[in-house]
Amino acid sequence: MSVAVITGASKGLGRALAGALAARGWDLVLDARGAGALREVAEELEKYGARVAALPGDVTDAGHRADLVAAAARFGGVDLVVSNASALGAEPLVRLDALPLEGLRRALEVNVVAALGLVQEALPLLRASGIGTVIAVSSDAAAEAYETWGGYGASKAALDHLVAVLGEEEPGLRVWAVDPGDMATELCAAAVPDDEEPRPDPADVVPGFLRLLDERPVSGRYTAPALVEGR
Repeated sequence: MSVAVITGASKGLGRALAGALAARGWDLVLDARGAGALREVAEELEKYGARVAALPGDVTDAGHRADLVAAAARFGGVDLVVSNASALGAEPLVRLDALPLEGLRRALEVNVVAALGLVQEALPLLRASGIGTVIAVSSDAAAEAYETWGGYGASKAALDHLVAVLGEEEPGLRVWAVDPGDMATELCAAAVPDDEEPRPDPADVVPGFLRLLDERPVSGRYTAPALVEGR
């Protein structure tokens, strides 16, 4: 049975991806800050027959990251780490001249430092897996300059580069940065609360992530909408 660790799994993309993996028979270790919402997700996914460990906490806490990997080890190992938990740095987003530096630090801690810390914790088990895979959820803001998205985009650009280097350093793994594209999520609503443009449901892009897991292309950066359209 394959085992995945997914951060930010109580809602949005993390929840949708967890559901898709549970339906495929994966066991799951799930993280989120809200204990109640995370427990609800775990109970829902256990109906598939999956073993689910729901560990509420903050991914910037090294002890919490160690607990996530330890829970996966009890299930038999770590085959997949998905760093999905993200912080905007400011809610709603603001121009760089008004961006609180503490907010920028938080975005970097959650989106970059914690993501690397979790991978470091899991690396021995990923290397032993035979199908060890790392997915870092990126953003188009990492590659394009959008007004007010500077802090968040900078953190995701840094994450993309870490993923690129990790892919070079760990040729036995698959390491992907995945831009999911626009989605109807609480994160997007918090970023731009006045924007009423309709956006796809996170479940709509999950097939792109599953295609990566099925086809296992080379390590690199991918966009989920293109993967879905290319099916």
